[in-house]
Amino acid sequence: MATAAESNAMRRAIALAARGLGFTSPNPVVGCVITDASGQPVGEGFHQRAGGPHAEVHALRAAGERARGGTAYVSLEPCNHTGRTGPCAQALADAGVARVVYAVGDPNPQATGGADTLRAAGAEVEQGLLADEAEAGNIAWLTSVRLGRPYVLWKYAATLDGRIAAADGTSRWISSPESRADVHRLRAEADAVVVGSGTARADDPHLAVRGIDGAVQPLRVVVDTEAAAVRPGARVLDDAAPTLIAVAEDADTALPDVVRLPRTATGLSVPALLAELHGRGIRSVLLEGGPTLAGAFVAAGAVDRVVGYLAPVLLGEGPAVLAHAGITTITAALRLDVTETVRIGPDLRITATVPKGA
Repeated sequence: MATAAESNAMRRAIALAARGLGFTSPNPVVGCVITDASGQPVGEGFHQRAGGPHAEVHALRAAGERARGGTAYVSLEPCNHTGRTGPCAQALADAGVARVVYAVGDPNPQATGGADTLRAAGAEVEQGLLADEAEAGNIAWLTSVRLGRPYVLWKYAATLDGRIAAADGTSRWISSPESRADVHRLRAEADAVVVGSGTARADDPHLAVRGIDGAVQPLRVVVDTEAAAVRPGARVLDDAAPTLIAVAEDADTALPDVVRLPRTATGLSVPALLAELHGRGIRSVLLEGGPTLAGAFVAAGAVDRVVGYLAPVLLGEGPAVLAHAGITTITAALRLDVTETVRIGPDLRITATVPKGA
């Protein structure tokens, strides 16, 4: 049974890890807290950017000689490989850390084994402290490693009666300025933002992050099967962020930054799109497309989390949030686990996850 001090140290490491969201991909977010031999915190750090020092290195630098004989609390198993930086497991061993407590094991076959290296060096190693909290904070990266595809968060804004636009097609603005600002936070935490041809035609979206200092701009992806929705001069083609247009293999287009993917009966292959993005180092996707694209992702079993912004508005008619998801009877309904409900200005933000195996 962990002591309160040990739990507090790990919870601090998990909170530190969250500071790296949006900056570390394709690496995980990781936090580390080091206490000295008497249990006093002497150093902490987090992985700040891909290619930079890992969390353990930042914490060891802060702790100095006080790390010797102490304990390191790490949100993810210390890595055991040399990439752009050296192995953190060896760095902890070289610093004389006597005990390492990590929350979640590293599923990456190229980096795992840190615990064994530490034990071989004589350190005491424990796994599992606050594992659920650490897993939730690193869920995008963990999902991408385990499933070989990016983690997908589907975001939408709707009225209380489930409409995303009025009968005449107008939709600006259903949600509040506060909710729209919150969406930019979601964009800043994602590696890619994906919309479909319907959204591209109706809204000419920009899809870049605004209002967040230092944000790394995500890849802007438009699923434009027939290569007919994104025209020269579209806002998504400016230089504010990188852009990728996904079109069918036989589509006729002269646009730059195009990837050709297989067709399906309803559009492009969602698994092929996600495989292409994963191959480009994309570990998390924010799906902002309309009901048709969202339905394709749901039908493909490729949605991991849903964030809905519900505005206190009624329309009565107009397109619904989700279409063509392959669900025809109530017994086949995709039932989600609600993890959070929060007021955002006048709106209600509901976050829910798709149960494993659903």
